[in-house]
Formats: sequence, structure tokens, C-alpha cells
Amino acid sequence: MTEVLITGANAGIGLATASKFAENGFHVIALDKTIDSPVLRADARITSVEFDLQNVGGIAKLVSGLGIIDVLVNNAGIINSMTYENYDEEAKRRIMAINLEAPVEMITRVAPGMISRHLGRVVNISSVNGKIGHSDIWYGITKAGIMNMTKSFSKALGPQGILVNCVAPGPVDTAMLKMAPQDRVRSFIDMSIEKRAATAEEIAEVAYWLGTTSPAYMNGAVLDVNDGIRL
Repeated sequence: MTEVLITGANAGIGLATASKFAENGFHVIALDKTIDSPVLRADARITSVEFDLQNVGGIAKLVSGLGIIDVLVNNAGIINSMTYENYDEEAKRRIMAINLEAPVEMITRVAPGMISRHLGRVVNISSVNGKIGHSDIWYGITKAGIMNMTKSFSKALGPQGILVNCVAPGPVDTAMLKMAPQDRVRSFIDMSIEKRAATAEEIAEVAYWLGTTSPAYMNGAVLDVNDGIRL
């Protein structure tokens, strides 16, 4: 059975993506700091694993115990909503570890198994804010880094048969959206064609496509999923 590893799977885009893969017959390893979603716990096709991605050094041991991963979805991410002059070192260290260092380490550790079979897919979840900046400076930096990481890994792993792509959503109706400056959120939503935020399920549809049936020539891509918002 195809093994799919999804980080940040307890809620939002991660939970919707885990459900999408499970509904279509995949075995999902749902990874999050806390697993309390009844959806995850009730689905026999989903194995829940509690792990704090701040512990970047522990990822190698974690992945080694999971077997060969066919599809990796790097979804986990946090936002601090701090202004640049108030950013303390602990907040900076945490967001860099979870949003950027952990995804790099996850790919690094699942890659050998994919390379051994000349087969595998990686889907990274970034944000429109990686292109245009954000009031949370380090959030914007990490999301820009995810896009660059995607292109770099696609060049390194593509010749080994591995597809590495990225989704850059606009506003998505999740708990994280409520943590962002609401005037900024409203201005983005007003620029969209339908004047609404995306649902987590809509972003999951794109992640699922990239993780399953998107063509082999789709590699190193960053897909804007923002309902026509001008960047």
C-alpha cells in the first residue's frame, strides 16, 4: 500500500489532505505535535504520530521507524504575528525550525527510500506571503524559503525519479487565518474573484493531485491557488 506522510495533519489543510488521501485508499501517517482530531483517530487508514517538529534533530530517527514513504506532504507551519522589532530569539528559532528546517530535514530523510525505487513525490505547502512579504517577517521568510527549497530539491532529486512541487495558497479558512492581521486578510479576500477565502479541502485537492497523478513534467513548480488574487 502506498504510504503518505503528512505533517501538521491534526487540523486545517493537513487534516483535509490526510482525509483526501485516506478516502482514496492510501495509508496515511498523520504527524503533529498533538493528535486530538476525532477524524484522525476514527479512520483505520490513518496512523497518527505525535512529534514536535521543533526537534529537527530527532527527525532522522522518526523517519527511520516509518519505513519507505512514497508521498511526503510538508504542511506543518506556524505564525507568530509579531512585528520585526519585537521578535525575540526563541520565537525566531521556533518558526525557522518548524517552517523551514524541518521540511528540509524531512525530505532529506525520506529521499533515500524514494531514490532506491526511483519513485516518489514531495508536496510542500508554502503561502502567497512567500512572494509578497508579511507583517510577520520571519513567517514570510520561511514561506519564501519553502518555494526556493522546492526548486532546489527538484533539481537534486528529479533525475532520481522524484517529483518535488509546491502549493502557494492565498487566504485559507483555517485557525491560522484568524491569527493574521484582519485588515490584510480582508484586502486579500476582496481581491479574489469570489470574494472569499479558500477552504482547506480546496487546497487539499491540489496537494492530492501533486502527490498522485500530476504529470512527470510537473516538477519544481509553485502553484498559486488564490482565486485570481493579483500578486
